[in-house]
Amino acid sequence: MIEMAEENSNEEDYDYSENPDFKIENVVATVVVEIEEKIDLTKIARKHVDVEYNPERFPGLVMRIEKPKATILIFSTGKMVVTGMRKASEAEAVVDKAIKKIKKAGINVGEPEITIQNIVASGDLHTHVDLNMGAIVMEYAMYEPEVFPGLIYRMQVPKTVFLIFSTGKIVCTGTKNKEDVRVAVIKLNKEIRELDIARERGAPAEYQDITFI
Repeated sequence: MIEMAEENSNEEDYDYSENPDFKIENVVATVVVEIEEKIDLTKIARKHVDVEYNPERFPGLVMRIEKPKATILIFSTGKMVVTGMRKASEAEAVVDKAIKKIKKAGINVGEPEITIQNIVASGDLHTHVDLNMGAIVMEYAMYEPEVFPGLIYRMQVPKTVFLIFSTGKIVCTGTKNKEDVRVAVIKLNKEIRELDIARERGAPAEYQDITFI
Protein backbone atom coordinates (compact mmCIF):
# COMPACT_ATOMS: atom_id res chain seq x y z
CA MET A 1 0.00 0.00 0.00
CA ILE A 2 1.38 3.43 -0.90
CA GLU A 3 1.26 6.03 1.85
CA MET A 4 3.08 8.85 0.09
CA ALA A 5 3.58 8.75 -3.65
CA GLU A 6 7.23 8.43 -4.52
CA GLU A 7 8.87 11.17 -6.55
CA ASN A 8 8.46 10.50 -10.23
CA SER A 9 10.63 12.03 -12.89
CA ASN A 10 7.57 12.30 -15.16
CA GLU A 11 4.75 13.34 -12.85
CA GLU A 12 2.27 13.51 -15.74
CA ASP A 13 2.51 9.73 -16.19
CA TYR A 14 1.88 8.93 -12.53
CA ASP A 15 -1.59 7.65 -11.72
CA TYR A 16 -2.60 9.58 -8.62
CA SER A 17 -6.20 8.42 -9.05
CA GLU A 18 -5.15 4.92 -7.98
CA ASN A 19 -2.04 5.72 -5.90
CA PRO A 20 -2.96 8.84 -3.92
CA ASP A 21 -0.37 11.22 -2.58
CA PHE A 22 -0.99 11.51 1.15
CA LYS A 23 0.69 11.01 4.50
CA ILE A 24 -0.61 10.45 8.01
CA GLU A 25 0.04 13.47 10.22
CA ASN A 26 -1.63 12.47 13.47
CA VAL A 27 -3.40 9.48 15.00
CA VAL A 28 -5.64 10.02 18.02
CA ALA A 29 -6.61 7.17 20.33
CA THR A 30 -8.50 6.86 23.59
CA VAL A 31 -7.59 4.42 26.34
CA VAL A 32 -9.56 3.06 29.28
CA VAL A 33 -8.01 1.06 32.12
CA GLU A 34 -9.79 -0.56 35.05
CA ILE A 35 -8.93 0.99 38.41
CA GLU A 36 -9.88 0.18 41.99
CA GLU A 37 -9.70 3.82 43.02
CA LYS A 38 -8.98 7.11 41.31
CA ILE A 39 -5.44 7.43 39.97
CA ASP A 40 -3.30 9.71 42.11
CA LEU A 41 -1.77 11.85 39.37
CA THR A 42 0.38 13.68 41.92
CA LYS A 43 2.22 10.43 42.71
CA ILE A 44 3.05 9.98 39.03
CA ALA A 45 4.25 13.58 38.75
CA ARG A 46 6.53 13.13 41.77
CA LYS A 47 7.97 9.88 40.42
CA HIS A 48 8.64 11.07 36.88
CA VAL A 49 10.23 14.47 36.26
CA ASP A 50 9.45 14.35 32.54
CA VAL A 51 5.67 14.71 32.99
CA GLU A 52 3.54 17.83 33.45
CA TYR A 53 0.75 18.13 35.97
CA ASN A 54 -0.88 21.41 36.93
CA PRO A 55 -4.44 20.63 38.12
CA GLU A 56 -5.26 24.33 38.47
CA ARG A 57 -4.86 24.75 34.71
CA PHE A 58 -5.78 21.30 33.37
CA PRO A 59 -7.24 18.24 35.17
CA GLY A 60 -5.05 15.71 33.35
CA LEU A 61 -1.41 14.75 33.56
CA VAL A 62 0.64 15.19 30.38
CA MET A 63 3.12 12.42 29.62
CA ARG A 64 5.37 12.42 26.53
CA ILE A 65 6.79 9.25 25.03
CA GLU A 66 9.85 9.57 22.79
CA LYS A 67 9.73 6.26 20.89
CA PRO A 68 7.21 5.93 19.33
CA LYS A 69 6.72 9.69 19.62
CA ALA A 70 3.39 10.54 21.25
CA THR A 71 1.73 12.63 23.96
CA ILE A 72 -0.63 11.05 26.47
CA LEU A 73 -3.20 12.85 28.62
CA ILE A 74 -3.90 10.78 31.73
CA PHE A 75 -6.92 11.42 33.92
CA SER A 76 -7.66 10.23 37.45
CA THR A 77 -10.67 8.27 36.14
CA GLY A 78 -8.42 5.84 34.28
CA LYS A 79 -9.14 7.39 30.92
CA MET A 80 -6.36 8.54 28.58
CA VAL A 81 -6.05 10.32 25.25
CA VAL A 82 -3.08 9.61 22.99
CA THR A 83 -2.09 12.06 20.24
CA GLY A 84 0.88 12.67 17.96
CA MET A 85 1.35 9.16 16.59
CA ARG A 86 1.99 8.68 12.87
CA LYS A 87 0.73 5.09 12.74
CA ALA A 88 -2.22 3.42 14.43
CA SER A 89 0.00 0.38 15.01
CA GLU A 90 2.14 2.47 17.38
CA ALA A 91 -0.70 2.84 19.90
CA GLU A 92 -0.06 -0.42 21.73
CA ALA A 93 3.65 0.31 22.29
CA VAL A 94 2.94 3.88 23.41
CA VAL A 95 0.26 2.85 25.89
CA ASP A 96 2.43 0.01 27.19
CA LYS A 97 5.20 2.48 28.06
CA ALA A 98 2.70 4.79 29.78
CA ILE A 99 1.25 1.93 31.83
CA LYS A 100 4.74 0.91 32.96
CA LYS A 101 5.42 4.45 34.15
CA ILE A 102 2.13 4.53 36.03
CA LYS A 103 2.89 1.23 37.74
CA LYS A 104 6.41 2.38 38.59
CA ALA A 105 4.78 5.16 40.60
CA GLY A 106 3.11 2.48 42.74
CA ILE A 107 -0.31 2.64 41.09
CA ASN A 108 -2.09 -0.53 39.97
CA VAL A 109 -4.17 -0.40 36.81
CA GLY A 110 -5.79 -3.08 34.68
CA GLU A 111 -5.24 -4.00 31.05
CA PRO A 112 -5.77 -1.05 28.69
CA GLU A 113 -8.57 -0.95 26.12
CA ILE A 114 -7.35 1.09 23.14
CA THR A 115 -9.64 2.64 20.53
CA ILE A 116 -8.45 4.60 17.49
CA GLN A 117 -10.71 7.66 17.30
CA ASN A 118 -9.36 9.79 14.47
CA ILE A 119 -6.68 9.89 11.79
CA VAL A 120 -5.55 13.18 10.27
CA ALA A 121 -3.75 13.12 6.93
CA SER A 122 -2.44 15.72 4.51
CA GLY A 123 -2.25 15.21 0.77
CA ASP A 124 -2.04 16.62 -2.71
CA LEU A 125 -4.50 16.11 -5.59
CA HIS A 126 -1.88 17.34 -8.09
CA THR A 127 -4.27 19.74 -9.74
CA HIS A 128 -5.72 23.14 -8.99
CA VAL A 129 -9.33 23.07 -7.83
CA ASP A 130 -12.10 25.57 -8.62
CA LEU A 131 -13.51 25.95 -5.12
CA ASN A 132 -16.34 28.28 -6.12
CA MET A 133 -17.65 25.75 -8.63
CA GLY A 134 -16.96 22.92 -6.17
CA ALA A 135 -19.26 24.51 -3.61
CA ILE A 136 -22.04 24.47 -6.22
CA VAL A 137 -21.67 20.99 -7.73
CA MET A 138 -20.41 19.01 -4.72
CA GLU A 139 -23.06 17.79 -2.31
CA TYR A 140 -22.26 18.31 1.39
CA ALA A 141 -19.70 21.02 0.53
CA MET A 142 -19.33 24.48 2.08
CA TYR A 143 -17.08 27.32 0.97
CA GLU A 144 -16.90 30.69 2.72
CA PRO A 145 -13.58 32.25 1.63
CA GLU A 146 -14.08 35.30 3.82
CA VAL A 147 -14.10 32.96 6.85
CA PHE A 148 -11.74 30.15 5.77
CA PRO A 149 -9.67 29.79 2.56
CA GLY A 150 -10.53 26.14 1.99
CA LEU A 151 -13.65 24.28 0.91
CA ILE A 152 -15.07 21.95 3.56
CA TYR A 153 -16.37 18.73 2.05
CA ARG A 154 -18.12 16.09 4.15
CA MET A 155 -17.77 12.83 2.26
CA GLN A 156 -20.46 10.35 3.29
CA VAL A 157 -18.75 7.06 2.34
CA PRO A 158 -16.26 6.58 3.81
CA LYS A 159 -17.26 9.06 6.51
CA THR A 160 -14.62 11.74 6.13
CA VAL A 161 -14.16 15.50 6.29
CA PHE A 162 -11.88 17.12 3.72
CA LEU A 163 -10.40 20.60 3.71
CA ILE A 164 -9.70 21.30 0.04
CA PHE A 165 -7.56 24.24 -1.08
CA SER A 166 -7.37 25.81 -4.55
CA THR A 167 -3.77 24.59 -4.88
CA GLY A 168 -4.94 20.97 -4.68
CA LYS A 169 -3.60 20.53 -1.16
CA ILE A 170 -5.96 18.69 1.15
CA VAL A 171 -6.41 17.75 4.78
CA CYS A 172 -8.40 14.63 5.58
CA THR A 173 -9.84 13.94 9.02
CA GLY A 174 -12.52 11.80 10.66
CA THR A 175 -11.40 8.34 9.54
CA LYS A 176 -10.31 5.61 11.93
CA ASN A 177 -7.98 3.59 9.72
CA LYS A 178 -5.43 4.22 6.99
CA GLU A 179 -7.29 2.24 4.34
CA ASP A 180 -10.31 4.54 4.68
CA VAL A 181 -8.01 7.52 4.13
CA ARG A 182 -6.66 5.91 0.96
CA VAL A 183 -10.15 5.05 -0.34
CA ALA A 184 -11.45 8.55 0.46
CA VAL A 185 -8.58 10.34 -1.31
CA ILE A 186 -8.96 8.13 -4.39
CA LYS A 187 -12.70 8.85 -4.44
CA LEU A 188 -12.13 12.60 -4.03
CA ASN A 189 -9.56 12.56 -6.84
CA LYS A 190 -12.09 11.00 -9.18
CA GLU A 191 -14.95 13.26 -8.06
CA ILE A 192 -13.20 16.56 -8.74
CA ARG A 193 -12.28 15.40 -12.23
CA GLU A 194 -15.69 13.94 -13.06
CA LEU A 195 -17.34 17.14 -11.82
CA ASP A 196 -14.94 19.17 -13.98
CA ILE A 197 -13.63 21.35 -11.15
CA ALA A 198 -10.00 20.30 -11.61
CA ARG A 199 -7.82 22.95 -13.26
CA GLU A 200 -4.48 22.20 -14.87
CA ARG A 201 -1.48 23.45 -12.92
CA GLY A 202 0.63 25.96 -14.74
CA ALA A 203 -2.30 27.32 -16.71
CA PRO A 204 -3.12 31.02 -16.20
CA ALA A 205 -5.68 31.24 -13.41
CA GLU A 206 -6.56 33.35 -10.46
CA TYR A 207 -5.23 30.99 -7.82
CA GLN A 208 -3.28 31.89 -4.75
CA ASP A 209 -0.98 29.43 -3.07
CA ILE A 210 -2.02 28.64 0.48
CA THR A 211 0.30 27.48 3.20
CA PHE A 212 -1.35 25.13 5.68
CA ILE A 213 -0.46 22.74 8.45
